[in-house]
Amino acid sequence: MTVSIIGVGLLGGSFALAIREKYPKIRFVGVDASAVNGQLALAKGIVDEVLPLAEAVAQSTLVVMATPVNVIIDLLPVVLDLLPTGATVVDLGSTKELICGIADAHPKRSQFVAVHPMAGTENSGPSAAFKELLPGKNLIICDREKSNPDSLTLTESLFRDAGMKLFYMTPQEHDLHLAYVSHLSHISAFALGLTVLEKEKDEQAIFDMASTGFSSTVRLAKSSPQMWAPIFDQNRVNVSDALAAYIEFLQQFKQVIDDQDVTTSLEFMQRANVIRRVLDGIEKR
Repeated sequence: MTVSIIGVGLLGGSFALAIREKYPKIRFVGVDASAVNGQLALAKGIVDEVLPLAEAVAQSTLVVMATPVNVIIDLLPVVLDLLPTGATVVDLGSTKELICGIADAHPKRSQFVAVHPMAGTENSGPSAAFKELLPGKNLIICDREKSNPDSLTLTESLFRDAGMKLFYMTPQEHDLHLAYVSHLSHISAFALGLTVLEKEKDEQAIFDMASTGFSSTVRLAKSSPQMWAPIFDQNRVNVSDALAAYIEFLQQFKQVIDDQDVTTSLEFMQRANVIRRVLDGIEKR
């Protein structure tokens, strides 16, 4: 079995490392626009070989598209054109409606499976990949009824073997939910980073005074802009709605602070504390 990874970064590399641990005889081929990334992936043992796109796809049983979502949009029709009969292509993109729409228009749609591993860090590139990233995390599969049984079974089996828990939804449901539980948190971190950098020009003071609370809250601001700008664009309607709701709560919070309304401030935070029960329940699943 030959698996091609298009975009040998954090997600694609971690998938390869996790599957290689389970099936050491699978051959992994890397495809990457960066020659440096390709060499890093070889050196780290993520892939066995680095090839041009057409050559890699032509010999693949499975093609994993792990590039930024704007690149997936451009490359998916090309990959499907090149895909051998009986082979499967999956994408790992953080948006789904537009990507699934592109796939729906292709005659080889049934060989495509739309997935999103709910896993990641603020780091990127092959050097950030590690085999423990995926185990215990959730995998969302969209429009499974549009994928042929063999492609769907192969995809489900490999991601289960990587230690992931599988969930199913429509692309529209995926993009709506992700706007609130993923995309909004990244925008918040970017905005917080900008706010602190703008107001505090003395970077040494930031370093000296920053606590673990600040570091954990702003951590996502270290994420790749090249990856996240296309995500915000492709999911802009849902992200805009999520931002509007978030801004409304921020404005309410500002007002109660301006009004020295400690009672309402306390009540806001107590309501927000309910998230502890929700997160504890998720972690126990």
